Amino acid sequence: MKLERYYSEIYKRYGNVTRARGCFLYTQKNVRLTDLNQEGGRAILGWDSSARTVFKDVMSKSLLGSFKSAHFGRLQKAVSELLKSERKIFLFSGKKDAMKAALLLDAESSSAYKPFNGVDYSAVQNVVAAPPLPWTNNFFVLASSDLDAEIPQENFPPALLAAAARSIYDLIAALKERQEKDFFIYDKVLTKFFERKACWLRPKIPEEKYDDFVLACLDAGVAVNPEYNMDSIVPYGADKGVLKKMGEINV
Repeated sequence: MKLERYYSEIYKRYGNVTRARGCFLYTQKNVRLTDLNQEGGRAILGWDSSARTVFKDVMSKSLLGSFKSAHFGRLQKAVSELLKSERKIFLFSGKKDAMKAALLLDAESSSAYKPFNGVDYSAVQNVVAAPPLPWTNNFFVLASSDLDAEIPQENFPPALLAAAARSIYDLIAALKERQEKDFFIYDKVLTKFFERKACWLRPKIPEEKYDDFVLACLDAGVAVNPEYNMDSIVPYGADKGVLKKMGEINV
């Protein structure tokens, strides 16, 4: 299902989304949706991530231009800590461009980063990561262990770099805090429809039935990823009862 239709279907049922907190979306019609889409993973730390406070603080200093600042170095340090290896970073507004650059550096050892999947990224030469910032879909970091690499990159405002660094440190903390025990408690409902690996949910449902399933989930107060080939995400920290109506769906 295309995103445009997906958002239209939410609006048709519940009106505009007026507030977001944790893994929940609050709507004009006073209905709370449990968010399993989480902006394709950008909101995996919750919609009210602490990174937004950092963004506001730096933005208040009018650091919104494309000039250089210390926040680039802080982001590079945060990414190095996340990947447990010293890295040189390059910034891009598109994932395809970031991956293309990674493959040019080393086609044999390049990968997109996916948290909670058990991969040791310290052994991967070039890693493309999307910081968990739910309010930007056009910011990607290429982290290379080739510290002498030189490739063209794009410039971004220091306020965004500061927020991205904060989000990476929050992710490092979440990787230590969130465990399998926090994910499997929803299996009674979710594994009826998905194969689960850690917090990631891949549809079991035939592709031709998936759009109808997405709409049925919306009717049950649950927002799953509308795109069949992209994962939904376990609603960390939510009460199991929020999925009760979803469990009654027949597909």
